[in-house]
Amino acid sequence: MVEPRSERLDHVFHALAHPARRAILRRIAREEQSVTELAAPFDMSLEAVSKHIQVLERARLLKRTRSGRVHHCRLSPGPLRDAAKILAELAGLWNRRLDALEGLLAELDAKD
Repeated sequence: MVEPRSERLDHVFHALAHPARRAILRRIAREEQSVTELAAPFDMSLEAVSKHIQVLERARLLKRTRSGRVHHCRLSPGPLRDAAKILAELAGLWNRRLDALEGLLAELDAKD
């Protein structure tokens, strides 16, 4: 079953909401790493890091492969591009609204 686009984006923004998950994404953006390597800098259990990785997998931001007992994680940037498009659209909308407000305030200021 294919998820609707909005539900996929909900997963992406949920995954990005936690600083540990953002840190994991930054690290795998540079290079593929094992789960153990990803867990090393965090003050949390391997199990907790694994749960964060599962959230990133659900959002399709991370792909995990297995080599024997070692799980390797790499970035899957597609969903980030989709989120960036939505954010750019929203930024454009708000910039236009703020520009209109600025123009209106300038008109009101000129009348005074």
